[in-house]
Amino acid sequence: MAEAPDGGYDDALLRFVEQFALVLADSGLARMPARVFAFVLADDDDRYTAAELAEGLRVSPAAISGAVRTLVQAGLLAREREPGSRADHYRIYDDDVWSHIIMQREPLLRRYSEVLADGIGKLGDSRGTRRLAETLEYMDFMRAELPGIMQRWQAHLEKLRAQRSQVE
Repeated sequence: MAEAPDGGYDDALLRFVEQFALVLADSGLARMPARVFAFVLADDDDRYTAAELAEGLRVSPAAISGAVRTLVQAGLLAREREPGSRADHYRIYDDDVWSHIIMQREPLLRRYSEVLADGIGKLGDSRGTRRLAETLEYMDFMRAELPGIMQRWQAHLEKLRAQRSQVE
């Protein structure tokens, strides 16, 4: 973990965690899971025990328990256990976490489309129905574009990682 020279955690890291957690919370993620996710995303280590997360975030282990459960259930963190160890370890679910997050939303987009199409079929022709139809077109457009966006992102990410490895 990013430790300051005095043995504490880097204040810049913790300030970033709080700022990004606010953005994540504004997006619908509960505050403590948002803090844990921001910390795991920004800190240098790859895996953490609940105790390490509590220490890093300066919170109680009890606060971490529910947060990691939420993040594991959401597919944002993976839980692992070393053979013979009694402690669970948590890590970012996927190295390409944002693609994973976006692709998790595809079923929700599909559900939006299903409900919108059903509503359009039942409501008849009106201004509101036309807005629903445009919303449906948007959802269908996004769903159709998503695979291409992900392919272009993967190609971009490969170039980015290749450039980064040349520098290191």
